[in-house]
Amino acid sequence: MKPYYQDKWVTIYHGDCREILPQFDGKVDLVLTDPPYNATDIGFNKATYLNQPMKLADEEYAQFCRDWFSLVKSPLIALTCGIGNIWNYPPADWVLCWDKPNSLSRNRWGGINAWEPVLLYGKPANRLVKDIKRIPAFSYGVSGNHPCPKPMALIDWLILLTTKDNACILDPFLGKGTTCYCAKKLNRYSIGIEIEEKYCEIAAKRCCQEVMELV
Repeated sequence: MKPYYQDKWVTIYHGDCREILPQFDGKVDLVLTDPPYNATDIGFNKATYLNQPMKLADEEYAQFCRDWFSLVKSPLIALTCGIGNIWNYPPADWVLCWDKPNSLSRNRWGGINAWEPVLLYGKPANRLVKDIKRIPAFSYGVSGNHPCPKPMALIDWLILLTTKDNACILDPFLGKGTTCYCAKKLNRYSIGIEIEEKYCEIAAKRCCQEVMELV
């Protein structure tokens, strides 16, 4: 496989993770990812994955979740899935709570979706003092037209909770590169996979920036 981008800390591949993951020959320390939620208002791109311009049927999306999840090989997995999609994944060892005090997203009953689950499989590298983290929902400066960016503070928290320095982190749904950018900033190696080339380009530009290593 030829990387789309590579430096000392980061490797990015352009393509469908379901095709690229089987080609990996080694395990990573952590899979940290934010897969598509299958909600039209936050941009699940069915045209990208199945060449059809609409939201997936529920069972079709559930199969998509099972397919990619079965391909990752890691002792530790942390993923944001959206409240309505928890049941599409195997029972987690623990569920963390991302508290979003400024959230404006709507739940299915017309109210505000003020928190999101983070499914955790495996044992974190560090002590879980609290399983809830309050972080504003919006990520300014790098969201662009991405439908559902996650704040860097959330990714930083999950990386520091689950790994040590020099760990290797995999994100099969890299988007605009936040996982890889934060991993590099925190002295972790990372591998990202992204199906949309426009996001690969943005992720590569972000990750090529030199970040100050922690000492």
